[in-house]
Amino acid sequence: MGKRSLRRLKWPSEEALEFTRTLHLRQSLEEARAGEASVRKSEEVFGEALGPAEAVNRIVDDVRSEGDAALVRYTKLLDGVDITPERFRVGEEEVARALSRTPEEVMRALETARDNIVRYEEELCRRHTGVKVPTAGGGHVEARFVPFGAAGIYVPGGTAPYPSSVLMNALPAVVAGVGRTAVFTPPEPAAGILAACALAGVKEVYRIGGAQAVAAMAYGTESVRGVDIVAGPGNIFVSLAKKRVFGDVAVDLIAGPSEILVIADETAEAGYVAADMLSQAEHDPVSSAVLVTTHAPLADAVCLELDAQIGKLARAHTAAAALRDFGAVMLVPDIATACEAANAVAPEHLEIMTADPESVVPMITKAGAVFVGAWSPEPVGDYTAGPSHTLPTGGRARFSSGLSSLVFLRKMSIIACTEEDIRGDMGAAARTLARAEGLGAHEESIARRTRQVSE
Repeated sequence: MGKRSLRRLKWPSEEALEFTRTLHLRQSLEEARAGEASVRKSEEVFGEALGPAEAVNRIVDDVRSEGDAALVRYTKLLDGVDITPERFRVGEEEVARALSRTPEEVMRALETARDNIVRYEEELCRRHTGVKVPTAGGGHVEARFVPFGAAGIYVPGGTAPYPSSVLMNALPAVVAGVGRTAVFTPPEPAAGILAACALAGVKEVYRIGGAQAVAAMAYGTESVRGVDIVAGPGNIFVSLAKKRVFGDVAVDLIAGPSEILVIADETAEAGYVAADMLSQAEHDPVSSAVLVTTHAPLADAVCLELDAQIGKLARAHTAAAALRDFGAVMLVPDIATACEAANAVAPEHLEIMTADPESVVPMITKAGAVFVGAWSPEPVGDYTAGPSHTLPTGGRARFSSGLSSLVFLRKMSIIACTEEDIRGDMGAAARTLARAEGLGAHEESIARRTRQVSE
């Protein structure tokens, strides 16, 4: 790759701002990249050329109107798997076989991850049990957090199945107390996926993937019960399907290509920085890896480390493409400016490798997850730290949060007034506002209770 090939930018500059805008548009680029393949496949499937969004809309509409028949058809056409409705759901015996085939070392690792996730999510829920505020007249207003009745969790499959995604997405729903949690994953799920479902306590698993799975979760079919919320990451077609069904059901977030930004000063270990940047670059050619540093020599050292480490990766070609197109070094005069740049990028993962990393944390306001110090590498967050690794990407950390048990809770307001409240300031002010807004029935509802009926 060569140390000169990783673009160098200064922050602030128009060039750096334009690069940041490009990072935020990567999901659109991913959709465009999928476009040509989608058009070719849609001609085969639908008999006409359709872009990714058009194809997804057709699939969702067909599943909604045709139910099981559409699931069977699209599983054959898109996944190349013949399936019947009787086989949609994975049986207990298949899960048991998967558990027996999963190496003991992997099971222990999954159990460690499970325990840490549950501990974190339980504490999060404990702190969000609700609030109760007294009124002047002796009543109260209250907020209660109520779990969804049913959640559908999408877990990617294909050539790189991720058992960790089962734990990171299903366990928050389970801990939140969701009545029914169902996992959907492409046909012929890997043993590790099914083993993770068992460890998470998920008993409802479907071998259905893609946009058709999202549609089945949202609308239900003859064999699949619908859910109230669809969660979990997937490819561009899954993301487009989640956008399409949003409003008919809740969705967690729209996750795009992975990304990492590292804030580092002269004390940072170049090898650590490079390794962590590659940990995200290897995901996808449109992944992003950015170093923001006050120390130009570190930038040179990191680029040399990237050259040295990338050749050892099985996914070297993918990582190299990501670094070429969406990798950068941003040089800044001080740590405060580094944080300004980081907040503008609003990355999915943000690492702080400075002399005093804890002092930097308060200056970070826009990131999916923050990793503090040299001993907090991003991959530990992907697997075992506890918080979910499903996080906002593409700058969405400016306005959204990562997946957690809170995503599976609805805040329900409770209002319990007394006669004194209605006869007092609360009722009087409500009558005044109703009258000011020209809503006579509103005013009458309150006035009748105080025997002050308006003419």
